[in-house]
Amino acid sequence: MVAVDVGSVRTGSFAWAAVDMPGHTLTAHGDDPAGAAGALSAALTDGASAVLALEAPMSVPVPGDWKLLGKGRSGEGNRAWSASAGAGALATGLAQGAWLLAEVARALPGLAATTQVPRWGGAADGGAPLLLVEAFVSGEGKPVPTALGPHAADAEAAARAVAARLAGEDGTDGTDMTCAPQRAFSLLAAQACWAGLALAGDELALDVLVVRARPAG
Repeated sequence: MVAVDVGSVRTGSFAWAAVDMPGHTLTAHGDDPAGAAGALSAALTDGASAVLALEAPMSVPVPGDWKLLGKGRSGEGNRAWSASAGAGALATGLAQGAWLLAEVARALPGLAATTQVPRWGGAADGGAPLLLVEAFVSGEGKPVPTALGPHAADAEAAARAVAARLAGEDGTDGTDMTCAPQRAFSLLAAQACWAGLALAGDELALDVLVVRARPAG
């Protein structure tokens, strides 16, 4: 399970963290995209399954009514994807996520990915080994900064939150945000397709799993 706190690589605002599933033990961390891609590729060797979580808006609603263009997703509250902070993270995450996935695709030719939890699994059960999800770390879910800095803490909090959700340990079933009732445009699916990963075409219009980090304790 690798989570990325999307941010400027030039100013040191980018960070990533990897945790075990199950157990949620922090196994690696860093502040460079190459390290994140390497950790994810290593986790996917020998047919194993893994997860990449990007902390940025990774799906947007595309309504039928133009007057609703730019409206936030259900569950976003006052932190809509189209607001200044969300839009900035979206743009940065789009480029960084595409780069990460392209590196993984280069290391593991033919790798299949999915944004849908029921389609995820290792080689033994025929599922797509790589699951792509969105993490949301903000407000009460913000962790206390560690000695490694606030961005590393955010990445670790995102990784632990997603791992707990997938293991059914956080008391929440499903996603914390959704584009419904509008049609979804999945940026995760678009990045995966661009990177050359194998992914079902219908996922471009399917909601992604969004996991909001909860307050510690």
